[in-house]
Amino acid sequence: MSQPDTEYDTRASGLRDGADTKNLAFGMVAMLLAALAMSISPSLVRLADVGPFASAFWRVFLALPILWIWMRYAEAAEADAPRASFTIPTILAGIAFTGDLLFWHLAILRTTIANATFFATMAPLWVVIFGWLLLRQRVDRTTFIGLLVCLAGGAALVAQSLAFNPSRAVGDALAIITGSFFGLYFLAVGAARPRTNAARVTFELSIITSAILFLVAFFFEPRILPHSASGWCVLLALGLISHAGGQGLLSVALGRLPTVFSSLVIFLESIAAALFAWVLFGENVTLLQALGGIVIIAGIWIARPRTP
Repeated sequence: MSQPDTEYDTRASGLRDGADTKNLAFGMVAMLLAALAMSISPSLVRLADVGPFASAFWRVFLALPILWIWMRYAEAAEADAPRASFTIPTILAGIAFTGDLLFWHLAILRTTIANATFFATMAPLWVVIFGWLLLRQRVDRTTFIGLLVCLAGGAALVAQSLAFNPSRAVGDALAIITGSFFGLYFLAVGAARPRTNAARVTFELSIITSAILFLVAFFFEPRILPHSASGWCVLLALGLISHAGGQGLLSVALGRLPTVFSSLVIFLESIAAALFAWVLFGENVTLLQALGGIVIIAGIWIARPRTP
């Protein structure tokens, strides 16, 4: 449903009516932990001994038992909470996340982890663009300034590799496509959350995503099963940390925070991913990149929602 063009939807630019400081703080913690959990995924994809489509499938499929347990527990604890099943926004979120993972895992193998993560976490830009085109939403001035500051900081993270490694252009392009799907994912999950709890949204969209990814891996990967126990451990870490932890906490946060601001916090994933790549693969972090990380944090602070 379209929103008035003159007033940005409260889920995208400010707190919902009745939201309090405690709710905001809980959402912030959930989003920060989500960004941290997802930031390890590029390094894990590099370490996996299966192809990018297979690792994407296992990432989601192995998380399903944990997500099912979470859903059952959450709904038992809040028996009267809304629990609409497989709503249109949830289905769209599953499809969007499929596109996100398909291009994301390809990008990780074709460019630096810092580049791939930065372009993929440009979701806030796509949230603003798609929010305006599809929902006629507009961001307020403070949020827009915060977005520009975060983009400047993110650009500093990848400036050196973009300048000296033009051969990575294909990987960078794949990561940009990833970011557009991630933006659609934010909007879809944000639309699904008022109708049901975070656990059900995450579980149901994961069923859709894993089913599609299995078909892609089956037809396009020469081998789906990993070679070794260590390969299974990498995939299990992807499933439990990056998906069950990262996407689950993201769904929690999107029920408590404005959509655009939530997507801005995901820029922290770029910082953490660059640090993981430095430790695990020797992709050095320069002074310019460190300054870029500080600028990202400043942009998030500028755009933070204010309590009434």
